[in-house]
Amino acid sequence: MIEIREATDRDTGAIREIFLACYAQDYLHRVVYDELGLKKLIYGDDTLILVAEDTETGRVLGTGSVVLEQGAFTDLVGEFGRLAVHPDGQRRGIAGRLLEARIERVREQLHVGYMEARVAHRFSVDNALSHGFKPVGHIPLKDLFGKRRESIALMVRYFGGSLELRRNHPHLIPEGYPLASAAMDSVGLDNDVVVDESSAPYTSEEEYEVQRLNSAGYSSLLRIERGRLRRREIFGPMRLHYGFFKLRTAASRYLIARRKGHIAGAVGYMHDQFTCGVRVFELIALDDMAIRFLLEALVERCREAGLVALIEIDVSAHAPRMQRTLYELGFLPVAYLPALAFHRVERRDILRMLKLLVPFERDGVELAPATQRIADLVLRAFEQGEVLPRLQETFGQLALLEGLNDEQRRRLASSCGMTTFEPGEILFSPNGPSHELYILLEGRVAVESAGGGEPLGTVGPGEGLGEIAVLAGTPHSARARALERVMAGVLPGQALSQLVRRRPDIGVVLYRNLARGLGSKLRRLDDTVATSAPSGRRADRRNDP
Repeated sequence: MIEIREATDRDTGAIREIFLACYAQDYLHRVVYDELGLKKLIYGDDTLILVAEDTETGRVLGTGSVVLEQGAFTDLVGEFGRLAVHPDGQRRGIAGRLLEARIERVREQLHVGYMEARVAHRFSVDNALSHGFKPVGHIPLKDLFGKRRESIALMVRYFGGSLELRRNHPHLIPEGYPLASAAMDSVGLDNDVVVDESSAPYTSEEEYEVQRLNSAGYSSLLRIERGRLRRREIFGPMRLHYGFFKLRTAASRYLIARRKGHIAGAVGYMHDQFTCGVRVFELIALDDMAIRFLLEALVERCREAGLVALIEIDVSAHAPRMQRTLYELGFLPVAYLPALAFHRVERRDILRMLKLLVPFERDGVELAPATQRIADLVLRAFEQGEVLPRLQETFGQLALLEGLNDEQRRRLASSCGMTTFEPGEILFSPNGPSHELYILLEGRVAVESAGGGEPLGTVGPGEGLGEIAVLAGTPHSARARALERVMAGVLPGQALSQLVRRRPDIGVVLYRNLARGLGSKLRRLDDTVATSAPSGRRADRRNDP
């Protein structure tokens, strides 16, 4: 018989042995291998540790924990983690019972519980789903097990009246909207997100000096209200006024920006040396100018150190300027957590954004169906991010996009996906539906007539294909066939229509250039036909109706 009970200091050795049996020395939270560290967790007020004991043998076969107070200022947020079942105790329902028992013990203490479930093993996600947790994010290459990086599925469950305190109508940049929509659908909320196309990113034109915070600068920084008490845009598990000593013991650091000797702001972050990850938890600034500088300085520090694989930031879903700034710095949305952070008298939604400093790659594992939709949205954005600079560079050469400024090209490129075609493969056929506009990055495509497949011309890198049919909403009038291996950016017609509706400034340029491009292609086609026709026919053609 299996009994689920709270751990005591006598269980530390058994807990350590469970993790060694499951993970050898590769488990990312090193405290599970330290019996003294485990004792501190067991007796701590902010951690609940349960064990599963076989009452017949007295052997502890499983363990699971909840880390309470994960949000700053008693946000009533807890992390369900550190669950492991000894191989000798598997297939006895222990993991499910441990999760159920943890939920029952903390349901009165939490508003939001979240779990970072490994996607490499379907059981973690399935166990969470069966106990009311819902997927809201997918974080690529988040954890490090041995020498292998793994992605995780972010799952949430709500308790009490947490969602009743939620602030409605968050404002998101368009790049975060699909993920937010999927996450809200997952947790059963009506989608009330407002897409913000107009908020400009923060800029930095001032000269600052950057340095690490020490106790001498702590008091000066504590007097800055913006980012701490008002206009809070970044959320995390620590706060400056926890005290300088507590910040240091929690391995928290601050980079400060100085202008003319005075502190202008600071960004707080935590570096996990075992996962090689950095989490930003606070950003304080006197004015707009220091914000972007601090974020850029942190990214550069992490890149130069060479010991950081990723940077995570939880940004308010009501802060589109910060979201836009992070996106321009290479951060991509990976999770949307409704009502996660408590601020003033309400719970605010959080958009988690991630910047990878290592090459992106898919895990190659089969995901649970319930998590696949959100994972696809995230992974597609990272795959697109790999070629986004190439798309933007190509956009600068494309006649269809002539006249767009850098911001407009970035916005258009962010709506594109990527695809490839092998030699001989058909991109589209005559009278076929026109759902996509192609922007060629590599390879050449032959355009052939609808009748006998006569060549009308070729399209190469830096040129568009199918734009007339997409923008005009008509079927294709010709066939497009890959002459060699082709890599192309893909702009879905529906995405283009939405973009033009939200950004008429981009639509005006596109339709103006479409008219010019259509005239140019017609002249080129006319020259091709005239050149291939007999001389007599060529002369008579001027009189054709």
